[in-house]
Amino acid sequence: MHRTARVALRVTPGQRRRCFGLLRSAGDVWACVLEVNAWRRRRRDVPLSGYQELCRELAASGPGTFAELDSVGARSVLRRFSDAWFAAAKRRTAGDVSARFPRRRRGLVPVRWYHGTFTLDGRRLRIPTAKGTAPLWVRLAREVPYPVEQVRSVTLLCEGGRLFLDVTAEVPVAVYPPGEGPDPGRVGGVDLGIIHPYAVAGPDGEGLLVSGRAIRAEHRMHLADTKGRRRAVARRAPKPGQKGSRRWRQYRRRARLVEGRHRRRVRQAQHEAARGVVSWAVRQRVGVLHVGDPRGVLDISAGGRHNLRLRQWQIGRLLQVLTDKAALAGITVRLVDERGTSSTCPACGRRVPKPRGRTLSCPHCAFSGHRDLVAAASIATRVPGGGSTTPTAVVLPAVVTHRRAGRNLPGAGRSRRDPRRPPRAARGSVGPRRPAPPPGGESLAPKARIHNTHRKPGER
Repeated sequence: MHRTARVALRVTPGQRRRCFGLLRSAGDVWACVLEVNAWRRRRRDVPLSGYQELCRELAASGPGTFAELDSVGARSVLRRFSDAWFAAAKRRTAGDVSARFPRRRRGLVPVRWYHGTFTLDGRRLRIPTAKGTAPLWVRLAREVPYPVEQVRSVTLLCEGGRLFLDVTAEVPVAVYPPGEGPDPGRVGGVDLGIIHPYAVAGPDGEGLLVSGRAIRAEHRMHLADTKGRRRAVARRAPKPGQKGSRRWRQYRRRARLVEGRHRRRVRQAQHEAARGVVSWAVRQRVGVLHVGDPRGVLDISAGGRHNLRLRQWQIGRLLQVLTDKAALAGITVRLVDERGTSSTCPACGRRVPKPRGRTLSCPHCAFSGHRDLVAAASIATRVPGGGSTTPTAVVLPAVVTHRRAGRNLPGAGRSRRDPRRPPRAARGSVGPRRPAPPPGGESLAPKARIHNTHRKPGER
């Protein structure tokens, strides 16, 4: 199985200039393909989309056409263009009229080199360049997390004004002692959400809740910080068509750095959440995970505020990260229909109004339980490709394990504070304070209510 790790580069000004030159040359290759297809379109010819015919056009252009970019790196750009073209054609054939063919120019395009064309020596990497140019050695910020013999390709890219290297390696699937590996007969259900990115219900009454409140807070604080920065510099923003000042270019560079840091923080927190789910499933010997696919809600417009929440949810990334880590651990992931799992009572099977909080209470049979865990338990009984859920077969978790995702985020720990959050004095009054508990007595806080219990009729 192939895994990819992103490693930052530590380069000198000269190395940085050459690396960005390679990315710009890759952008020139992309632009050349667009221009050739535009000429062919005017002459009513068939556009060039296949990888083989694009490589023949590249060979006809001759060596040295794209500065220091070698033929292997240029072919990786052609491969990227061909894949994007056929992916759009497949979507349009399936009836998706919103799919667009690649016709937009790019200034910087990632470049990939495959095994045998580069040299990796510890933290040093030799990037292939065109024939007749000086060798380009760069230094990695950390060790590659894979053995050198497992590395299959490296990709040079730019994110937020910084240079990174995506290292792809072929990692073997985990091997377990007899009787300790995942059992294909044990099925668990996974419900995706915003407050809880993953809610898992196991086959033996075990459950897992991964809290994503730190990720949500990161999105909110980043949005407020971005709005504040834009308000502060709105007066000195250049007019359309004007060249920005040096101060404006510095602001734009800083904005790109902050945006890239925000994306890296969220990505690391999502990987941490998925790693917790897979580790829990391995301990429970769960061999199959039924994951509810909520991507149908992306086509429903529910206003600007809710649409922003859905965009920040990143459903596809959560599914991809969980699938990759589960496959590496020997666990099968199957997507099922999740419609009605969060609004159907597992005890009587009737529809329940959507609650304001996380507690699902049925007004018909007085059932009460955690909404996300109820959905996960119902998803575990769903069959991929359709099928109904039998209420009597739903096994609700009796023992729930709680985990938090985003320990790397600012303000996630007790002794840390997000520097973007204003001080307490600037946020206004804190309201009435609760009295201190009497010495040696009980706390005055309200008692916690235990869920997943059946209440008697008339009991509150």
